[in-house]
Amino acid sequence: MPTQRQIIAPLLTVPLLAAPLLSFAAPAAGPRPAAVSAPAPSPSPMVRGRQLYGISCASCHGQRGEGSQYGPSLKGVGAASADFWLSTGRMPLPNPRALPRHGPPAFGRRDIDALVSYVASFGPGPAIPAVGKGNVQQGLTIYLRDCAACHSSTGEGGALPAGRYAPSLTGTAPVQIAEAVRLGPGAMPKFGRGTLSDGALNSVIAYIRTLPRTSGAGGWPLGGVGPVTEGVVAWVLGLGVLLLVIRALGKRAR
Repeated sequence: MPTQRQIIAPLLTVPLLAAPLLSFAAPAAGPRPAAVSAPAPSPSPMVRGRQLYGISCASCHGQRGEGSQYGPSLKGVGAASADFWLSTGRMPLPNPRALPRHGPPAFGRRDIDALVSYVASFGPGPAIPAVGKGNVQQGLTIYLRDCAACHSSTGEGGALPAGRYAPSLTGTAPVQIAEAVRLGPGAMPKFGRGTLSDGALNSVIAYIRTLPRTSGAGGWPLGGVGPVTEGVVAWVLGLGVLLLVIRALGKRAR
């Protein structure tokens, strides 16, 4: 009959034999990989527009477009007005006393669309006009009758009374031209559909798109304001130089 020691000895050897097997099967301990966080979702256009408005527009136009002593109310101006002023770089102003100037826009297209959507939520107003095909010959007739007096026959713009200036139309986006015609920004008169139909407006835009950009070859373009003004400038400069030469010769003779 086996003794108690003979029975216990085999039982003690089982854990010793199983320990290497368990250690081989267990995964090696090491640093856990860092958890990859999912990218934050982009804000909706309305949320983005509200953020941009609060940063760049609210100080002059009020938190909800109610206006202030520095800027007019934006309630009811609509998407067309917001898109025109932003896409042409006239807004936002560098300071409340600065004059709006046409230039590169301060925002990209997506941010402009977001701002336009937010401003349009202040109240119903004119939507961004759709531009279609037009008749170039009809557009030429209308342009010479209603536009050339300010923007010149070449579309290069020019000086106006009271220190104002008509901007160049060459290279301008068709939608911006349509917005300006319907809104009448600055000194420009407003042309409603009763005065200028959508078809006639499309024809004017079609003609403007055929105008080439002038290079000013042969001298200074002077804004394309016409031969009379350019002749006056030539006479003033020419006589001024002539008087300086006469004065210099008189001093040498003495």
